[in-house]
Amino acid sequence: MLNKEVLKILEQDGKLTHTQISAMTGLTADEVGKTIKQAENERAIVKYKALVNWDKVGNEHVWALIEVKITPQREVGFDAIAERIYRFDEARTVYLMSGTYDLAVLVEGKSMQEVAEFVTRKLAPIEGVTGTASHFVLKRYKEDGEIFDIKEDSKRQAVIL
Repeated sequence: MLNKEVLKILEQDGKLTHTQISAMTGLTADEVGKTIKQAENERAIVKYKALVNWDKVGNEHVWALIEVKITPQREVGFDAIAERIYRFDEARTVYLMSGTYDLAVLVEGKSMQEVAEFVTRKLAPIEGVTGTASHFVLKRYKEDGEIFDIKEDSKRQAVIL
């Protein structure tokens, strides 16, 4: 059984060392290392990554959330179409959703035109896709629990005279 405490700590900060995690959990560094190795082997830990605020480094690109309505296929449901979609490089994240649309696809492109071409040339023509709705991300305020622009003044309360 994987130690969930170790996984939660790594989810918050993937740069922590085994020794640091050991101090936080009471496990030995060796136990932490074995837990991490097992989690990697079982793909419970899928990837280590940095969350980058690209607005701070001037990297111009566009994000869009594309809602996709699909007809489930016999014996495989939504999975086969979802797999076709998540194999596209442009599709950064794909979720099966409840509600009006079946899939939510987070797409990254160099321009709105590039994202629009992805939707019209690759996504919409897939057999079983019956509709899409595109929503372009205008500004990211918070992602993965992290606020992008923390305002120092926001911690102070207003004084009314």
